[in-house]
Amino acid sequence: MPYSLAIFDLDGTLADSFPWFLRTINDVADRFNFRRVADDEIEALRHASSREILTRLEVPLWKLPAIARHARRLKAEAAAEIPLFAGVETMLQTLANNGVQLALVTSDSESNAREKLGESAALFAHFDCAASLFGKPAKFRRVVRRAGVEPGKVIAIGDEVRDIEAARAVGIACGAVSWGYAAPAALQALAPDHMFAQMEEIADVVCRIPLKA
Repeated sequence: MPYSLAIFDLDGTLADSFPWFLRTINDVADRFNFRRVADDEIEALRHASSREILTRLEVPLWKLPAIARHARRLKAEAAAEIPLFAGVETMLQTLANNGVQLALVTSDSESNAREKLGESAALFAHFDCAASLFGKPAKFRRVVRRAGVEPGKVIAIGDEVRDIEAARAVGIACGAVSWGYAAPAALQALAPDHMFAQMEEIADVVCRIPLKA
């Protein structure tokens, strides 16, 4: 088995929160006085890094903690509007059944994450939540240490450029999904170890289960 620990992102990877984000972002922009996002800017932003997005929207770094707290409150209120992607429960159960430890590292709160995951939350051995925009490397290191797994047996799976960058910063493999926030081309440009076009491919890569014909 190539990987013993799989660290997942939540929003855009397991939970289909991008439509909610698009409905919400300009209200948040008005509240915190940064630039609103026009419809014709969305695709360009999906190709940008986190730092580039902050620059384009004129968001100062010092506002990020307050914005994150506010976003977590809004997500809690909108939990019923944010479903898991199709196939998530089956994929996670397959990994767990094959002895893969599961961890969740997300910018969302643990309570929000558990509510979104529903019964699948019980499959996760490790939660490290409320990650800052650039705080995932430290959380990845902590999860790997707690799990007692060699870095070479760990994969982090996410949907943004910063997920790939965080995995590389701590020396673990990175998998990128094509159905989340960042455009697939932006992720492919960084040459992640694995690029997933379908949910079913994750189990195939993580625990080498052949895909059904």
